Amino acid sequence: MRNPYEVLGVPKAASEADIKKAYRKLAKEFHPDRNKTDVKAKDRFAEVNSAYEILGDADKRKQFDRGEIDADGRPRATGFEGFGGFGGGGGGGGGRGFDFESMARNQRGGMGGGGMGEDIFSHIFGEAFRAGGAGPGPRQAPRGEDVSAELIVTLEQVGGEEKLRLNLPTGREVDVMIPKGVVDGQTIRLRGLGYGGGPRAEPGDALLTIRIQPHPRFKTEGADLRVSVDVPLDDAILGGTIRVPTLTGAVEMKMPPMTSSGRTFRLRGKGLPKKDGTRGDLFATTAITLPAGDDEALAEFARARRAARVG
Repeated sequence: MRNPYEVLGVPKAASEADIKKAYRKLAKEFHPDRNKTDVKAKDRFAEVNSAYEILGDADKRKQFDRGEIDADGRPRATGFEGFGGFGGGGGGGGGRGFDFESMARNQRGGMGGGGMGEDIFSHIFGEAFRAGGAGPGPRQAPRGEDVSAELIVTLEQVGGEEKLRLNLPTGREVDVMIPKGVVDGQTIRLRGLGYGGGPRAEPGDALLTIRIQPHPRFKTEGADLRVSVDVPLDDAILGGTIRVPTLTGAVEMKMPPMTSSGRTFRLRGKGLPKKDGTRGDLFATTAITLPAGDDEALAEFARARRAARVG
């Protein structure tokens, strides 16, 4: 692979923030979901991820800068120039042999255990030679970065449990099912839909915040809804059937005679979905309305009622 600094287009002195910014820009540009028919973009995306796997990890970046690993993250073989072979002195390899074991044994004997012999082994072969050669396992590649996004929905969409298409900051399009029992401002985690952390790393997550638009008619109280319903005066006095709006269309409701303004009726199951699969209720509150314009018969009735009450 090319030099990771060249792949990401950043100088060697670039800060961690600059490296992350360059990676995010290139990962979004060459993401396979945005370049489904471009094979070169797929290869470029893999190259960008491999470069970030080195430069995005502080330890690996230092190792690369010191020349201890190559652009693919593999250790470089150093410290063997000039040695003709291994084992006892004067082997048949043509050059002078070098007995690492004897040197380490002599150094340990001369320095009270530990010391230079072990350090030489560690320097040449790396940390794997410490603790009897059972060094730590391979370092786990850094996890990808999480992304944040917002999804603005209507009450009708929440009530209908609709599936909506969302464009993530990574450039990926996903279908999101509105979860049951969601409330305004709730954040849900979409696992694995963040930025990739490299070919062998787990991708980050997408943190999706749900925003429910205010409704011109309905007010929310958890999974319950409230609505005000205009009722003509004659229906309020005599009773009858009135139409009540719901999220899925108006329904008819019987109202008893002599219903006062402000009386509330419950329509069960006409609210929003709950986590347990049931639905909240709709509370309809009456608002008595008077006839438009002059109504002499109604005015005469009111005068008679007033006179009877005062008298």
